[in-house]
Amino acid sequence: MALFATACAGEKPEPERVTAEQQCDGSLSPEAARALETVLKTKRFSAAGEGGLERVTNELAEDYTKFPLWTHGRDLCEVNHPGNSGRLEIELRLRRDDDPLGGGHAANLHRYDMGADALSGPGGADIVLFCVSPRFRGSDKRPARVQGALTLRKAKLPDTVPVREANLTVLHSVTFAVVRKLGCEDDAGLTEKPVFKALPE
Repeated sequence: MALFATACAGEKPEPERVTAEQQCDGSLSPEAARALETVLKTKRFSAAGEGGLERVTNELAEDYTKFPLWTHGRDLCEVNHPGNSGRLEIELRLRRDDDPLGGGHAANLHRYDMGADALSGPGGADIVLFCVSPRFRGSDKRPARVQGALTLRKAKLPDTVPVREANLTVLHSVTFAVVRKLGCEDDAGLTEKPVFKALPE
């Protein structure tokens, strides 16, 4: 009996598992939650932290005061599955106007008509937009150029239209939540739901 109790006491507790909707500080729409399950091939996830949305919007507003200095990416969320090495990361940053999106990207990223610019492929996605907001002082004269970036780690997915659109769906939802939190005029050109229009290669 004592041995049994000792063995039980020494076992590590089962990691808490939560749903896709609870990831990324609750910023995922129902469509984005389903897309997340698709790209990570699971419906169960490790416990997600809270407060990322508030923290990142505050950091972006602070970064704008330092412009045009280079700013680091601000991590909003990292999504993991306990039984899978694959993970998804989303970060936001400010970009300089003379820093083109896709300049150093792989050839398997495809351009979309979303926001000011967007790219998506099997390994991730990017959305760039221009935000005019009281949170960015002076942005009425020089809009803040904000980039949302989604990166998939150790997840091997095919370069297909459904995969590209799934990645963009997840990133769009999180970026839209940031835009709303920042109070960007006209939602910085983003529609509430993603509209996919691939541009010529």
